[in-house]
Amino acid sequence: MLNADNDVLEGAVVTVGGGDWDDVVDTARLGEERIVVNMGPQHPSTHGVLRLILEVEGETVTEARAGIGYLHTGIEKNMEVRSWTQGVTFCTRMDYLSPIFNETAYCLGIEKMLGITEQVPERASVLRVLTMELNRIGSHAVALATGGMELGSTTMMTDGFRERDKALEILEEITGLRMNHAFVRPGGVAQDIPPGALDSIREFLPSIRAGIRDLENLSAQNPTLKQRLVGTGYLNLAGCLALGITGPVLRSTGLPADLRKDEPYCGYETYDFDVVTRTEADNYSRLRIRLDEMYQSVDIVEQCMEKLQRLGHGPVMVDDPKVRWPSQLALGGDGLGNSLDHIRQIMGTSMEALIHHFKLVTEGFRVPAGQVYTAVESPRGELGAHLVSDGGTKPYRAHFRDPSFTNLQGVSVMCEGAQVADVVASVAALDPVMGGVDR
Repeated sequence: MLNADNDVLEGAVVTVGGGDWDDVVDTARLGEERIVVNMGPQHPSTHGVLRLILEVEGETVTEARAGIGYLHTGIEKNMEVRSWTQGVTFCTRMDYLSPIFNETAYCLGIEKMLGITEQVPERASVLRVLTMELNRIGSHAVALATGGMELGSTTMMTDGFRERDKALEILEEITGLRMNHAFVRPGGVAQDIPPGALDSIREFLPSIRAGIRDLENLSAQNPTLKQRLVGTGYLNLAGCLALGITGPVLRSTGLPADLRKDEPYCGYETYDFDVVTRTEADNYSRLRIRLDEMYQSVDIVEQCMEKLQRLGHGPVMVDDPKVRWPSQLALGGDGLGNSLDHIRQIMGTSMEALIHHFKLVTEGFRVPAGQVYTAVESPRGELGAHLVSDGGTKPYRAHFRDPSFTNLQGVSVMCEGAQVADVVASVAALDPVMGGVDR
């Protein structure tokens, strides 16, 4: 504002010397005060170290970008100097909330290049499905727990991690480890399910169902959570398809896209389950989808148990000695290791078996030259493995399409034009795990 003497009383003075008025206003930004805010890099509320760069005007986000690269592990590069089997112990550590899915996508690719997909024993495939669905329950429980914590519900946090721990206890009994299992191996799995494990799972399942119901009661009709989630983070079907977003975020638009149904693997076509969808395409619908998917996973686990009982004891690794990793495991004084009977045989009765064991473990098997892409439906969407072989005992290239990396593209679309508080809810609804982003 100017007085009669053209002295500035308040505000800024803009001298207009021609040109388009819209350009003048945009340059001057009259009445605007925009600042850039860094949310992060920080760990607790983002499943890893994520940095969000927000341009805000008051409480409104005008621009949002995701900054990644703070958690690089070099896993893909390390896999190039390890044998194909050793690669399992690397890729399992990428998305550390769904390690079994990382292992399965990788091993399915190796088996496809070797041409042994149909030779994988049915019992091994059932064990893969069993562990994947237990892993899905645990992963979704963490998504709900951390998402609830970010929105102010500490009870969601404690109850969610309680349910995840139940799933981890079963996985530990089956694989020997709570995380980073290296259980799925090229040609099958590392070992059969131990005695008594099925009984443990049978005892756990009612408790897991009750725990999921607790999470649903805490969140589904919670007025505070609904205020924060209903209508926020909107991303429609066209946006998801344009950005390549998959998983619960895509299914919240009403599209029943699920690789377990669309491109079945590990015998998923023989299981009875529903692909959960909603049509609201907002943060609340993604929460409800994850809850319902946990119930579906419990149903699949029950079907796996029936299959294992029907199949009885049998092989869990392909019969080809040139590929079959030594899987005669037993629980000894030093923990889980090769059975003493197997060691006595190769050490005392068969020099050829000993040499073969040594070569297979130290050098590994050879994979025919070529490349392959295999994908599984992880808790966050399509997790794919692109493997390239030059005919040697190590991957020439191993690259993974991690859904967290792709889904993070939705941050700008979901957050721009919304309030700063909605950014937290939207990132939680995406459920990104930075271990899968920074490989």
